[in-house]
Amino acid sequence: MEDNAPIIGITGATGNIGRMVASLLSDTGGLRLLVRTPAKLDPELADVAQVRATQYADDPSTVEALEGVDVLFMVSATESPDRVEVHRAFVDAAKKAGVEHIVYTSFLEASPDAVFTYARDHWHTEEHIKASGMDWTFLRDSFYLEFFAELGDSGEIRGPAAGGRCAAIARTDVARSAAAVLADPAAHASQTYNLTGPEALTMNDFARVYEEETGRKVRYVDETVEEAYESRASYGAPEWEIDAWVSTYTAIAAGELDILSDSVEFLTGRKPVDFHDLLVGRR
Repeated sequence: MEDNAPIIGITGATGNIGRMVASLLSDTGGLRLLVRTPAKLDPELADVAQVRATQYADDPSTVEALEGVDVLFMVSATESPDRVEVHRAFVDAAKKAGVEHIVYTSFLEASPDAVFTYARDHWHTEEHIKASGMDWTFLRDSFYLEFFAELGDSGEIRGPAAGGRCAAIARTDVARSAAAVLADPAAHASQTYNLTGPEALTMNDFARVYEEETGRKVRYVDETVEEAYESRASYGAPEWEIDAWVSTYTAIAAGELDILSDSVEFLTGRKPVDFHDLLVGRR
């Protein structure tokens, strides 16, 4: 690694997206992996990167873990009622540590009044990053194709999505897009990229494609909003979490996920995989 090579900090390197991004950049040098539990880290990644145990907080240990990082890949934290406050604290710590650029995984159509409740969290986080004075790039991805594949595995897709469409994206395409931005962050400063798959499908479309590729039956149950809340009440989840589950589908019904973007191909030079591709890859 050259002495003046930038240090790329990657959060969530034990999770799906962070781990893939770290792997894609593993031969570039200058990686620092920021994880809660280093023991869970892939040993191959630990061998090629600096590793720091930290959490999303604004305290001296977090600032110390971030010192020396030039560009930070910030994977959004686990959903919680205080996720925005957690994000703000981590952004503040990054600022104190001297981080110059944050690349943040946001959500499609993030806004303060988005139908999908978690998209509101992402908007507030984006605004705090902008206000920090650091350079920024936002990757606003759609729902993951893997989510719909897992619903297919259960044999039933149930929710109030009506005939709405969603251009879901594979996690690998999000990771490849993020790696491309991190490899040349200055070229993507102050840019917001919508990351979607190549086609927008209805829930019935997802069920049909799943059956075609797997041979297993799956049905879509178009619930009313009231039925959706009732069917999820038995899980005993807190109200804010059930709101998010239901708004996953109402956001689709409202057309907020019916967006197609060429950003994946623009950033990576490759077309994103579709639902057929994903299911074939799972065999």
